[in-house]
Amino acid sequence: MENTVRKSYFFPNILKWTGWVIGGIALAIFLAFIFGYFVMLLWNWLMPTLFGLPVIDFWMAFGIIILSRLIFGGFGHGHPNKSNHHDRFYGSKFRNRCRPPFDKHNKWRYYEDYWKEEGEEAFKRYIENADINKKPAE
Repeated sequence: MENTVRKSYFFPNILKWTGWVIGGIALAIFLAFIFGYFVMLLWNWLMPTLFGLPVIDFWMAFGIIILSRLIFGGFGHGHPNKSNHHDRFYGSKFRNRCRPPFDKHNKWRYYEDYWKEEGEEAFKRYIENADINKKPAE
């Protein structure tokens, strides 16, 4: 008796998920065609007038989208909360070098007060010393 109940719930869930997947794919294809159409319109409106480039058709615009994806990456793939391998490796390696020497940034709260009191004068002295110590190019 339990097996028949599970099967009756299982089959509609598969149909529901299959429908969502097929609908999502269809929506992605539709949006890609719409995006290609707008790229074609913008290209034909701006590029011939501004740069003297030829007018393109839909498939050329679609190819430009694919080419730009291959060259520049993009379209927002990935999850914002997950870092990729590059971030995990280089982020941990160089992040500590870029941090200021303050413990947990608790001394940053004095930065604005310092700049108001001594910052402008100290900066002017620094520029004057840099100009004096600068050797003329030979």
